[in-house]
Amino acid sequence: MIMLAVNPRGVTRAEGGSRDAWSVTTTLQGVRVTCLASDPRREGVVFAGTHGDGVLRSDDAGRTWRSVGMEGRIVKALAADPVSVGTLYAGTKPASVFVTRNDGARWDELEGFARVRRWFWMSPAEPPDRRPYVQGLGVSPTDPDVIVAGIEFGGVVRSEDGGVTWHGHLRGADRDCHSLTFHGSDGNWVYEAGGGGPAYSRDGGSTWRHTVEGLHGRYCWAVAADPVRPEVWYVSAAPFMAFPHVTRTPVAHHDGIAHAAIYRSSGGAPWERLSGGLPQPLDHMSYGLATHPEMPGHLFAGMANGEAWRSRDHGETWEQLPFTMGRISRTLVVL
Repeated sequence: MIMLAVNPRGVTRAEGGSRDAWSVTTTLQGVRVTCLASDPRREGVVFAGTHGDGVLRSDDAGRTWRSVGMEGRIVKALAADPVSVGTLYAGTKPASVFVTRNDGARWDELEGFARVRRWFWMSPAEPPDRRPYVQGLGVSPTDPDVIVAGIEFGGVVRSEDGGVTWHGHLRGADRDCHSLTFHGSDGNWVYEAGGGGPAYSRDGGSTWRHTVEGLHGRYCWAVAADPVRPEVWYVSAAPFMAFPHVTRTPVAHHDGIAHAAIYRSSGGAPWERLSGGLPQPLDHMSYGLATHPEMPGHLFAGMANGEAWRSRDHGETWEQLPFTMGRISRTLVVL
């Protein structure tokens, strides 16, 4: 098993299987990595988005990397087309969407996306530069013409024609998108973790339902879904201000006082807080949640302080894996 996560120094790579045989290395040292995405059609192929160094690709599960274009751009989100090999979408700052259909030999901007941009798309997350950016991208595994994009503090938009035209914000989705993904095999299901709560779609992103019942905090960050049961999905969440006398920014981003938890929902049922060995509450936010297509029931969580946790039973019980990934700032990929 291989786990990859974004850290402030590059990409952390953990490889192992048995309890005492894990090795942890840092690749892309000195590169400001912003996101990761695996290619569902090609084993070991992973892409990294960066702050100014474009898109990087690894063909050996994160050991080595090479540039595949978009140099000079800030790439905040990536999504590999699960149907068409060689097609990759990139969301950027300022908010735009680009596509390559030949493994990075050429990138084209999806100009129709610019027509759904709104003046109020302005992120408070990265002062003083408040330009909006695409934080989440998803491509349907059953209809590659269907693409969904989430803008942090902006909205969630959708294309039905491969990105030529886009529908404006989809009612019911959360406007403050932090993570967004389609189910790995069922194109009807799409999931979002937003600053105002989680949301999901059961019709390929056409309509959405915002669901917060059972959550003890609505500020959500990571999202994942079981590979076999699409109705079972997970989010990490925290109160926006658990300690207003300490900080007026989201406590999720403050190590030691994140006051966070991981939750599970099944088919729209109220959220269940997962414990079974996990610290209660989590002092460090889970910036990465991941499942694996060949491991139904398994859920992996990467914490801000570098801890990695695994559940084999849909989050009922947990074990802490015997290594640290240093610090996880965004995205967890399991290969």
